[in-house]
Amino acid sequence: MLAAVIAISPLAIDMYLPAMSNIAAAFQTELPLVQQSMSVYLAGYAAGMLLFGPLADKLGRRVMMRVGLTGFMLASAALAMAPDIGSFLVARAVQAFFGSAATVVVPGYVRQLYGQETAKGMSYVSLIMMLAPLIAPTLGSGIMHLWHWQGIFVLLTVYAAILISMSWLVRMPAEPHRDPNQAPVSFFGRYKRVFGREHIGPKIGASMLTSFAFFTYLTGAPMLYMEVFGLSSSTFAIIFGCNVGALMLANLINTRLVSRLGSKCILKLASMLACSLAILLLFSAWQSWHIWLQMILVASLIGAGAVASVNADALILMQFSEETGTATAVMSTLKFGGGALAGPILAAFHSTNAMPFAAMMMTTQLLVLSCYFLGYSKHNPAR
Repeated sequence: MLAAVIAISPLAIDMYLPAMSNIAAAFQTELPLVQQSMSVYLAGYAAGMLLFGPLADKLGRRVMMRVGLTGFMLASAALAMAPDIGSFLVARAVQAFFGSAATVVVPGYVRQLYGQETAKGMSYVSLIMMLAPLIAPTLGSGIMHLWHWQGIFVLLTVYAAILISMSWLVRMPAEPHRDPNQAPVSFFGRYKRVFGREHIGPKIGASMLTSFAFFTYLTGAPMLYMEVFGLSSSTFAIIFGCNVGALMLANLINTRLVSRLGSKCILKLASMLACSLAILLLFSAWQSWHIWLQMILVASLIGAGAVASVNADALILMQFSEETGTATAVMSTLKFGGGALAGPILAAFHSTNAMPFAAMMMTTQLLVLSCYFLGYSKHNPAR
């Protein structure tokens, strides 16, 4: 249920990609304007996170999930009926805005269900959720062949309606106990509590940077595989799918190890492994190793980064009981905001080899490891 809810964003982002040209033709506008709907979605999602995170802590997760899914459903229906590109972009922003309300509660539920093994639950959710971007473009293409581009948003409307029904049928965990004698906390007071937690800065930094590494991969993958390595678009699709498989395998391995070693230990080991792989990737790009060896290093690197990411997030969530929505909002906003910088940075250092990509990945992983030692050092025992 939780994986199905959090999958609404990758489905909404990836399913309509094959239809962009058709949407531009239908609205008699240029393709770059339709492509801006992606940025509009990310901006709307980040803005919604900032608002709905503290509200979920105040009003309850179940209420916020249903509000978010209902808003997402109505916005998806509006997208299917949009008469022009302006209406389409507005509905896209509303869709993302309310979608964030539904997804912001998921990490809190996972933390409540799994406790000290939150990273295990996050890995299970990630494992299922990764199927969404893997099948979404194919699903969108299939709808285009059978119907027209509006059918993609009709399907998203139906999907949200099913999830709303499930939210009433599935028995969700009870809301966290709140002391009735405790003074109410204001909207900004919840953010103050999150940022006021001891040594929280480096921990949020580790979470943001692990996500930035993944956005760097997503942004740089087409250029890396097709321009640098010279692969065809069909071969790139296969390799990209294999890398998604590597991410899923990494999360599955994490579910087996986290119970034995703990999230703190796994974060350290995964960050050290990712650093080593990134350094090796940089050396391989410099020495022009065979492209298949470089691709194996990339797949291994993003797998190690995925393990580091879920454990970094879990360690933050385990520090909060009543502010999980606010903490999730902080992490998600910084992740999406930081991820938006990956494209411009890669573009500024565009090259005919993998050196800029490898250097960015190495720098990011070194910063993650630095954040780990700053946030989880021996002199900082209360974790």
